[in-house]
Amino acid sequence: MRNDMEVKGRLKWYLRWPIILNIIVGIMTLGVVLIDHKAGGLMGVFFLVHLIFSVVVSFYSKPAIMEELINFGLQYGQIQKKLLHELEIPYGVLDSSGKMMWENDALTKLVGNVTVHRNIQSIFPSVSLKKIQEMEEKCCIEVIHEERIYRAEFCRMHVEDFSEHNDMVVFDHPENVLIAMFMFDETDIRRYIRENQEQKLVAGIIFIDNFEEAMSSTEEVRRSLLAALIERKITKYMQSYDAIITKVEKDRYTFVINHKHMSAIQSSRFSILDEVREINIGNEMSVTLCIGVGMNAISYGQSYTWAQNAIDLALGRGGDQAVVKAGDKISYYGGKTKQVEKGTRVKARVKAHALKQIIMGKDQVVIMGHKIGDVDSFGSAIGVYRAAKTLNKPAHIVINEVTTSVRPIINNFKNNPDYEPDMFLKSSEAASIINMETALIVVDVNRPSYTEGPELLNRTKTVVILDHHRQSSESIESPVLSYIEPYASSACEMVAEILQYIADGVKLRPIEADAMFAGLMIDTNNFSSKTGVRTFEAAAFLKKSGADITRVHLAFRDSMEIYRARAEAVRHASMDNGMAYAVCPAEGLESPTIVGAQVANELLNITGIRASFVFTRVKDTIYVSARSTEGTDGLNVQLVMERIGGGGHGTIAGAQIQNMSENQAMALVKRTILNMQREGAI
Repeated sequence: MRNDMEVKGRLKWYLRWPIILNIIVGIMTLGVVLIDHKAGGLMGVFFLVHLIFSVVVSFYSKPAIMEELINFGLQYGQIQKKLLHELEIPYGVLDSSGKMMWENDALTKLVGNVTVHRNIQSIFPSVSLKKIQEMEEKCCIEVIHEERIYRAEFCRMHVEDFSEHNDMVVFDHPENVLIAMFMFDETDIRRYIRENQEQKLVAGIIFIDNFEEAMSSTEEVRRSLLAALIERKITKYMQSYDAIITKVEKDRYTFVINHKHMSAIQSSRFSILDEVREINIGNEMSVTLCIGVGMNAISYGQSYTWAQNAIDLALGRGGDQAVVKAGDKISYYGGKTKQVEKGTRVKARVKAHALKQIIMGKDQVVIMGHKIGDVDSFGSAIGVYRAAKTLNKPAHIVINEVTTSVRPIINNFKNNPDYEPDMFLKSSEAASIINMETALIVVDVNRPSYTEGPELLNRTKTVVILDHHRQSSESIESPVLSYIEPYASSACEMVAEILQYIADGVKLRPIEADAMFAGLMIDTNNFSSKTGVRTFEAAAFLKKSGADITRVHLAFRDSMEIYRARAEAVRHASMDNGMAYAVCPAEGLESPTIVGAQVANELLNITGIRASFVFTRVKDTIYVSARSTEGTDGLNVQLVMERIGGGGHGTIAGAQIQNMSENQAMALVKRTILNMQREGAI
């Protein structure tokens, strides 16, 4: 039987080497015979002896070699089988339908000796059979069995033509696929990773954002008591979580805390914000905090840097909130209260001086607002334009689309001999003139994707931001000057203050004062929303500069189409728990988003409405205009809009939603409000 067996592959060629060697020696013998007959004869004798020896050895050794090969194969197979059976990792083989075909001892010990022919889902219910069947080569599934966590790895094994060459196993599926399953116990390693993560230190900063104002609103004899109460509240709160906290300034604390406590603090939504705000010993102004935390950093230094970035972001969003920065992920907590107007204009004077130095050091100035520009964006751009011209610098305003709200104002500048023909540029035209010696000043927006030309931000390193909207996680990178004040009513108010400090003798022309006054008026809804002392001071400055209130009001009268669209939206508006929802028709309107904002303002005039949300479709985008009343009954619409990717103020906010209908966007906002109310976020 063994003589009838044949070997193949590399072993076959190895065993044929004696034959090949005899052929070579025979050829050599013939060559020697041709050269010398005697030497050839002697060589022939040796060749004949070698040939006979090779044949005899080959004939008698082949059965022994075959026997050794068979023994080796059997022993090798037994070793493999034993290794698989005794492998400490649970291992099994499934067919393509998910039935268990074979298991090793470790798997038997894990689940019992009743697994063969059972479906894998009946053994491990968390295993998705669909995922296994649809995998390309490998997939991993988490399995929890007897309070242990396993990583189950499934590998596809192709058995080509297996069913055609055996008489013992028949496959029901033509693809002839087996699935190998390995199970790795990760319970301990996950616990160690979790414990290591929980023991990491997290750096944080606490800042009392209105310390001076709160102290000023308190009787002098009680100020030390108020400061002591604030410090006690903060210290007691942080020590309850085993934090190490240090007071570095009268209004600033730093702390380090174990990572494991952060989940509890975040779940309570940083309740220290409310606790400190409730302190009242006669102070007219509530004390508010800003908290910045840096998590999941690779070093403690980076964690502290992230905490500083977070505290800057919290201050830029108006204070009274906590910001947690974990890499690129940023979470916000608090921010429910209305921003308090700062009584001093020192910051405006400092920023104006810095802006002057920047403009003086550059060859030209380019001013840019946000997409679908409104009157506030345009008016503030005009104010910065006048500042640049006063400093004898060429200036241009980037505006791609002139909306109906802006047209009555911009027409006063176009074809006006007092202004250059290239005063207004499209973003594509501005891109050709911007260089490293250009100061790019962004007004009324701080999110790069919302600007008229996001590509312009990368063409110069000198970028300035002047805005009154809260900052979000999306922000312009590395501006040389950032003046963001969420308490301000409008960008025009901020620019009006800057103009009073940027240079001596800045003189606005009447049409420029009209443009800025219009922005101030529109953003405050005729001075009925989000106004403060400084708002009226800015209005007074513009009035002194030549703004005509009657002329501005006449310029903003509505057409019949706009009035009808607004009335139609209000007529079909719905109310739900103090919220008004309406869809603004866009057909036939040149600037439907402006009309949507007007509808949102008008809905607030209805009794019982705390907040309004108006949805306007422009091409493939739904624009959401959100408004709310001021006071304790009002809803912080900025927090709601931020959840769906937008932003703004506590009482005036908006968002843009892609790939949805108006009704779907409305349902999304309603769900968001409901979820935030359940969480206590609003």
